[in-house]
Amino acid sequence: MTRDELEHAIRAACDVSQDSEVWIFGSQAILGEYPDAPASLRQSIEVDIAPKNHPDRVDLIDGALGELSPFHAAYGYYVHGVSIKSAVLPDGWEERTIPVYGRGGEKAVGLCLERHDLAASKLAASREQDLRFVRTMIADDMLTVKVLHQRIRSLPVKPEIRERLSRWVEAVGNTPAE
Repeated sequence: MTRDELEHAIRAACDVSQDSEVWIFGSQAILGEYPDAPASLRQSIEVDIAPKNHPDRVDLIDGALGELSPFHAAYGYYVHGVSIKSAVLPDGWEERTIPVYGRGGEKAVGLCLERHDLAASKLAASREQDLRFVRTMIADDMLTVKVLHQRIRSLPVKPEIRERLSRWVEAVGNTPAE
């Protein structure tokens, strides 16, 4: 996915949900801070989006713009309407989002997870694709490991999970937690 495609998806999701703001919280949220993110981080053809002010309309997005929809067929990418509650996010993430304006003006805003919040959320999910994503972010110097450790400490998960995630970051980033 490209930044232009993300902006198009934001506009479409706002139109369908009749909401002026949507949360962008999957891997393509990286395009908020890094419009020209490495291709290895932009491989997904889906963007996870939830309406901010009308969370009950998430199914409208998925139905109209989701996988195998006419939107998907027309553009080659799709919008996965999914509840923001499905993500494990660090405390305070809402205040750190990066606004991306949808194609056509300021009436459609995608609030993309900040890169450290995104990485912490990916680590909490711990699927192989998520670990690969964060590994790439670390290798490409897109993260400050100290900040990532702070975000991991603020995840709403058991302490032993936070400890395991911090050890993983230490091993991959070769930087001890503070």
